[in-house]
Order: sequence, then C-alpha cells, then structure tokens
Amino acid sequence: MTGTTTALETVLARTGLKVDAGEFLALVEQAARRLSPGDPDPAHFFSGEQRDVLTDVGLDLSATKSGEPDARANAVATQAVFADSALTVTEAATRLGVDDSRVRHRLKQHRLTGWKGHGGWRLPAWQFTAAGAVPGLEVVLRAVPDDQPALVVAGFMTTPQPDLPIRDTPTTPRDWLLAGGDPARVAELAATLGTPA
Repeated sequence: MTGTTTALETVLARTGLKVDAGEFLALVEQAARRLSPGDPDPAHFFSGEQRDVLTDVGLDLSATKSGEPDARANAVATQAVFADSALTVTEAATRLGVDDSRVRHRLKQHRLTGWKGHGGWRLPAWQFTAAGAVPGLEVVLRAVPDDQPALVVAGFMTTPQPDLPIRDTPTTPRDWLLAGGDPARVAELAATLGTPA
C-alpha cells in the first residue's frame, strides 16, 4: 500500500492539490457515498414501452458485464478534485482583494458561483486567476440556468467547446475568456446547459 500512497501523493503534488493522500481518499469515499450505487441491470427501472423508446434513440440498457469499468469512478474522482480545489470565502476574498462580505454578496447576486457545505461556502477554483476573477465571468454566470449544479458548470467551463475556437482549435470557455474572447458567446452556450442537445 505504501507504493500506492506514494504514487497518489506524487499525483496530488504534481497537480497542485493541497491535500494529503488520506484526506483525498476520504473525499473520494464521501463522493462515492453521495452517488447512488450502480445497478447491474438499468433496464429494470423502465417499463417495456419506455425501454423500447430509450433503445430506439440509442441508449444501451443492457446489464453491466463482468470486468467492465464502473462508470461512476470518473464522476467520483472529478467530484473529489473539484471539492478539494475549491476556495473558501476568505481565500476568494484574498484573491479578489475584497473582504469576505463582498464575496458573499457576489455569490448572492450570481456574480460568483459556489455551494454551501458543512464548512461554509466553497467556490470552484476555475473562476479565479492568480490576481482576481476570470474576465467576463459575471456575464456568463447570469446566463447559467439556476438548476445547474456547480459541477456541471465547472465541467462546461473547463471542457473545450467547438463553438469557441482559438486559432482553429476548440478551447475551454475559461481559456476563451482569459484570451479576451467575447463573454456573450460563452453566455450563449452556458444558457443551454441542461437542455437536450
């Protein structure tokens, strides 16, 4: 187990996550517990008619085969990293050069995004630079539908989008904004989060 722990600590250090291996594994366990357990046969949740419709549109409702990777593993790891890299209100205030109350005010006005946990507000790191907030952030956050969780917004902001090319290469909305791209284009895409493609 020592070799595995050392490898995990190396990855955590290389990625800049400020957590030791034990704390990170506790975060992974918490995230795994929050997710519903995987079901080996998802088809049993649906009626025969529903199964027909879902398979007609291309969904695979077949039972999980032995040896297949658990699809929840990536979600658990993503949630753990997302939670660990988030800033506290005080850390965000320091980054923005304001006091804690201004950060809470911006959260209330959807000028910053975050979630409230047992230890108070946590603010995802993607929305900050070394010296402040990502340019155009407020424009984008105003467009995000209210029902979209912070993890979905983070995934969108950090995933290359074909509609946001820089030198003919799709870029993430965050990088687009950092490069001086029009926040209205990102807001347009953000407004569609949670809607069918």
